Amino acid sequence: MKLRSLLSLLLIASLLLLAACGNKEEDKDTSASKDDKKKEETYTVEHAMGTTEIEGTPEKVVILTNEGTEALLELGVTPAGAVQSWTGDPWYDHIADDMKDVEVVGTESELNIEAIAKLQPDLIIGTKLRQEEQYNQLKEIAPTVMSETLKGNWKENFELYSKALNKEEEGKKVMAEYDQRIEDMKGKLGDKLNQKVSMVRFLAGDVRIYHKDSFSGVILEQLGFARPEGQDVDDFAEKGVTKERIPAMDGDVLFYFTYETGDGEANKLAEEWINDPLFKNLEAAKAGNVHEVSDAIWNTAGGVIAANKMLDDIEKFFLEQ
Repeated sequence: MKLRSLLSLLLIASLLLLAACGNKEEDKDTSASKDDKKKEETYTVEHAMGTTEIEGTPEKVVILTNEGTEALLELGVTPAGAVQSWTGDPWYDHIADDMKDVEVVGTESELNIEAIAKLQPDLIIGTKLRQEEQYNQLKEIAPTVMSETLKGNWKENFELYSKALNKEEEGKKVMAEYDQRIEDMKGKLGDKLNQKVSMVRFLAGDVRIYHKDSFSGVILEQLGFARPEGQDVDDFAEKGVTKERIPAMDGDVLFYFTYETGDGEANKLAEEWINDPLFKNLEAAKAGNVHEVSDAIWNTAGGVIAANKMLDDIEKFFLEQ
């Protein structure tokens, strides 16, 4: 009986030892699998300030541009921190609901480096145009990717942001849907695209006529709209416009937007110009084709969400009336 008990104990001990060895091997396999996964998830992004290696899909992202904020939201990423919108408190109205728990980390032009570091992000996305001098500080905090500029075609930056976020496929889907919407609208607009579209912006102390290499100018060109001769040029805008240049604002349709920061000065300037006899004498004004639109959507936000909302406006003014 004693011998049988001893043999049973030895058998149990042997089984436990084999199980332990098996678990160790399994742990090794699991660990190796994790290491292999990490290697697979490490990717490199080329950008305006060099090359950045990113490990894994970033979960805590700090975004330092307004258009980049829209890119993240469209790709299903709520940023941990973001620069505040140029207008709004602190976000543009059209994104405010999606940004409730996001930390403000300064503005595009004045970053709060301490606030960024405190968030301990996995990835920082900014732009050379605004933040070249802070790049070395930022990359010490987290892998940092920089776009070259912010003017003109937002789609180029969107592609960069998609790569940085390890969401290229999702980004391609967003672009395909946008491009299809453009094509569908072109078909619906038809002969209306022959109408010359003029764009004017009012700021406190400055009036501008917007050309093709602006956010809204690029979208109008993608749709195929005609532009007044003086605006059909490949640059950003004519700044510092005087009232003598009001005739250059004319077109079949005129859209204007006002960059109002809260002191009322820009709105006051816009009202003065819109009621000027020279402005009222424009063919667009006499035909009742002068329309005020959102500065955030037609110019300042500069991202994919604003682009689609601008298309909503185009549909409203040209297809629904």
